[in-house]
Amino acid sequence: MASRPVLDHEPREGVRTFTPRWRNSPLTDERMATLLPARALPEGPLVPTEAFGRSGPVVLEIGSGHGAAAIAYALAHPEADVVAVDVHVPGVARMLAAAEEAGVANLWVHPGDVLPLLRDRVPPATLAAVHLFFPDPWPKQRHAKRRFVQQHTLTLIASRLAPGGVLRIATDIDAYARHCREQLAAFGGFEVVEGERPAWRPDDGFEAKGLRHGRTVSELRCTLLP
Repeated sequence: MASRPVLDHEPREGVRTFTPRWRNSPLTDERMATLLPARALPEGPLVPTEAFGRSGPVVLEIGSGHGAAAIAYALAHPEADVVAVDVHVPGVARMLAAAEEAGVANLWVHPGDVLPLLRDRVPPATLAAVHLFFPDPWPKQRHAKRRFVQQHTLTLIASRLAPGGVLRIATDIDAYARHCREQLAAFGGFEVVEGERPAWRPDDGFEAKGLRHGRTVSELRCTLLP
């Protein structure tokens, strides 16, 4: 008999979804110092008209890595403002450099943990979409509590999405896809459609690696229910 999923409705004290281990190179420090200020979110609550100078759709990407998907979305959707969030500073620095090279004007970058950002600075019903592409699957069952998709994170995301907003999840790890399905089913606040791969997302990074190893990519498009 399959075990019932663990449903964490509150964050567990001391449990993080990431491991902060890296060293900054001089190039990383230079890029952060010279490129981040122009793309950083202003301090305090996120007010799109003040932060971006307009009131278009705001899309937040969690764990943007080197920024390929966030940059591609920003280029394909010039009407939107994309907020790319990642804790890994060398990756953030590479994203900043790639965004400058691509000439992207509507990409904003937050180096840090997305949960305090969502909880403390993003007002309710602000976001048109949230993207979670190829997150760390924490494959060992004893580490499942560290997986990003939990009841408390779904509650937080749902509260920050505007009516009809969309949460997109992609993973090439079957166990993580099952975990997401279980958590979403238990949450019940989204209409979930599978198999819709967005045409704008480049197939590099973890997706390309997974495909090379014969893994299948699961796509979950989760629309917030009224």
